[in-house]
Amino acid sequence: AYIVPIAVGMRWFPDHKGMISGAAVAGFGFGALIWVKVAGSWGNLIDNIGLDGTFFAYGIAFAALVLIGAIWMEMPPEGWLPDGFTPPEASGVGGANFTSQEMLRTPQFYLIFLTFAVSAGAGLMAIGLMKLWPVEALVDGGLIESEADAIAGTAMAVVFSLANAIGRITWGTMSDKLGRKRSVIIMTATQAVFLLAFIPMAGSEWTLYIAAALIGFNFGGNFALFPALTADEFGDKTVGQNYPWVFLSYGAGGIIFPILGGALGDSGNFPLAFIICSVACVLGAIATALIYPPSHEEASKPFTWNGFVSNANIGGRS
Repeated sequence: AYIVPIAVGMRWFPDHKGMISGAAVAGFGFGALIWVKVAGSWGNLIDNIGLDGTFFAYGIAFAALVLIGAIWMEMPPEGWLPDGFTPPEASGVGGANFTSQEMLRTPQFYLIFLTFAVSAGAGLMAIGLMKLWPVEALVDGGLIESEADAIAGTAMAVVFSLANAIGRITWGTMSDKLGRKRSVIIMTATQAVFLLAFIPMAGSEWTLYIAAALIGFNFGGNFALFPALTADEFGDKTVGQNYPWVFLSYGAGGIIFPILGGALGDSGNFPLAFIICSVACVLGAIATALIYPPSHEEASKPFTWNGFVSNANIGGRS
């Protein structure tokens, strides 16, 4: 349900890959707000039909919605191009199409994988701690626990979710103008700053909302930028088979960073968790800065990092 709309959308909008990726995955962010609320305070499904019943009802609803949406999921005719759009050159912006086997032999794949893992993993850790730590910080600031719990819940379930969805559309659209590589560097670098800023901002209601919005906005950008970056580097036509490999990094980051955050939180060291994630995001920005368009010649043989660094410094490719 995630990969197919992106792959189809990019084929219809090769001139706006970032925008269409962001629009396709914005429902992921808005849905997090809507379905959680329907199960809870809006629809009281969990209270009325129980947790098992809610999952069952959602399973039926999701199956129906996906099948209805699938009616319109068709690839454009062979050779179709938007009016006024000139196809890209053979490499660099989706012109050269790599198979998954070729992609996995390039250093570009592993740099993208690393960046996605740390950027998404940091956001997932923030989600896990965004209610636990602010409750402690707000109580230490003088609020009673029920008030602190309500504020932290709003920050996570409403502010973060809305910013998450908005970030997907905004970052995707901006990347069509700024370029994918530059957008990823800016997003991960600013996320490092926002994660550090969250440490002092978690103890006050309005600064907590601002921090949650900023982190959520950048977290959402991952899901618009990395599909488009994968298409730029490894081809528009093969993004459907290639992006699932890149998206495995989301699972890797989602295991490592939330577990790390939980362990540090249990030891009472929430700030260290955010500091570690901030440093990881800086490393992700550096990794993205090293990326240059791959070639089929390079993908046909094992790479060495020394050779990669040498090629990356060639004029016009860095």
